[in-house]
Amino acid sequence: MRNKWIIAFLFGTLVAGNSNAQNKPNPKKMEWFQDAKLGIFIHWGIYSVDGISESWSFFNNYINHENYMKQLNGFSAAKYNPAYWTKLIKNSGAQYSVITTKHHDGVSLWNSQAEKATTIAKNSIARKDVLSPFIDELKKSGLKTGLYYSLPDWSHPYYDINTRTKKRYEIKNDPGRWQNFIQYYQSQLNDLSDRYHPDLLWFDGDWEHTSEEWQASKTLDNLKKYNPDIIINSRLTNHGDYETPEQGIPVISPQSEYWELCYTMNDSWGYQPFDHHYKTPNMIIRTLADVISMGGNLLLDIGPKADGTIPEEQVKILQNLGRWTSKYPEAIYGTRRGLPFENYKGKSAISKDHKKLFLYLEEAKNFTKIYGLKSFPVSAEVLSDPNAKVNMVTDPAGNLTLHFSNVQFDHDVTVIELTFNKEIQFKAPHKGDIPSLKQLTDHSDTSAAVYEIAEQLHNGNNLLDHSGLTADGMDMSIPKTSKTNAKTLSWISDHAEALFETGKGLPDGHYAGMSALSKDKQTLYLFVEGIPTGPVALKGIKNGISRIRIVGDGSMIDHTVYNKLYWSDRPGIIYIDIPKERLDKEMTVIAILLDKPLELYREKVGAIESNL
Repeated sequence: MRNKWIIAFLFGTLVAGNSNAQNKPNPKKMEWFQDAKLGIFIHWGIYSVDGISESWSFFNNYINHENYMKQLNGFSAAKYNPAYWTKLIKNSGAQYSVITTKHHDGVSLWNSQAEKATTIAKNSIARKDVLSPFIDELKKSGLKTGLYYSLPDWSHPYYDINTRTKKRYEIKNDPGRWQNFIQYYQSQLNDLSDRYHPDLLWFDGDWEHTSEEWQASKTLDNLKKYNPDIIINSRLTNHGDYETPEQGIPVISPQSEYWELCYTMNDSWGYQPFDHHYKTPNMIIRTLADVISMGGNLLLDIGPKADGTIPEEQVKILQNLGRWTSKYPEAIYGTRRGLPFENYKGKSAISKDHKKLFLYLEEAKNFTKIYGLKSFPVSAEVLSDPNAKVNMVTDPAGNLTLHFSNVQFDHDVTVIELTFNKEIQFKAPHKGDIPSLKQLTDHSDTSAAVYEIAEQLHNGNNLLDHSGLTADGMDMSIPKTSKTNAKTLSWISDHAEALFETGKGLPDGHYAGMSALSKDKQTLYLFVEGIPTGPVALKGIKNGISRIRIVGDGSMIDHTVYNKLYWSDRPGIIYIDIPKERLDKEMTVIAILLDKPLELYREKVGAIESNL
């Protein structure tokens, strides 16, 4: 059960994972949204003046309300160029944009005529409506229009809640005053709908009151008068069309057909000059591939400065996104969620007509495998690389190996397109008989043998148990024949730590590859294929990390955690950099020593609990 006052501590653009829509959304109205895959969120308001948390800084009493509102005197929008914003967003590959029309602080970006409204046009030094020019540019560009609107208004005299520790009144004692607030916020929504005809309304803050208190049904009915096909996020209590997990990329793919991850480039929604914890463009592009693979949209946030300029770090990320989305449009827009992890140890997507399968490779490598296909593709190609070769090898169990040659791998994510002559069908994999260790050590292709050893171990079949392997790889008594591949034995010896008495690896969603776990469950081994384009990513690991090593050479490597919110038990994303000169030609293995036996976070990603 949700405690209203605990939930009131929620962070910034707090987004619930609750998509309990009253009725299942009309697929026709949702089609553009499901096809879009990428949107740009914009948090712009007076909080950019001093670079403090939007609204929450005064709600949590980090600054008093009077000093917070003094930022109106610094919000100039002097260099604001809505045409440039729109061009930057469109060139990133985004298909829609969502902008904050009013955050919880109650400051409206447009010239609202609602009773006692505080607006940029009337109350800031900008002295102009800064919302309308941007919406005009969005409409001209063909991008879909999304408007963020905060239901609470902590500055408005008719609203009951002022700060975390202060209320103006109790609704039950002053229902007339509350009804005045309902009229205020609904008149603002009617005004926004009439002026801008949005395609999507992105609500926030519904946790402070019940659906009945918000009169949510009436609100939705009013909105539909302006646009019967209006799309609503999951923040209008029990009236939303789609799920909106916040910040943390889900470990388990949301089951809703429609969902959107809202995500910051650094740790902040609005502009904060001292927050330099930016993810790299490579991380953002791989996040987009991850979200697409799970069938969702990425709503990536930018926070312009008070003068209307966009920080260079954010511009760079948008430009790099545009490079990738323009290179692979057919593998992005209009796709649906990809293959289950048991069928493909990586990220993928399926075309809307279910006749194309797209594989997202985050590394340069010689081959990859797909399991459980009921029919095989008629062609395979590396998109945007006409000189690349893909050789397909199939087996009767429905398993497919793709061998790559002469490929110019993308420096972020390479896309492979498989074309089928009918709708793709797949089943739970049947990988045939488990090979013997002798079969693998006799195999002439060391990379293929090593891959099979790793995959069998990941699935819980340790082929090295009782084989003569030793804990340190020295003095092994693994049987040899005249056909034994010395390179394979050497790899086994060098990586004995990860193979000796280790067991089944991580379940789906935590790592886009194969893994194993030590007997005491406190060391996690990741099998890293090929040459990664960026740091290895891990999701949903609750543990602290004591150290990370490269197995076989003992060298320590660094890691960085993103999206870990200190007040939440939700783990962040762990990124591990592996120096290219330390990579193993056949397969690299890294050992992650945890602070205690492995604990995984596999819960649904929804609302953040508190930001105190």
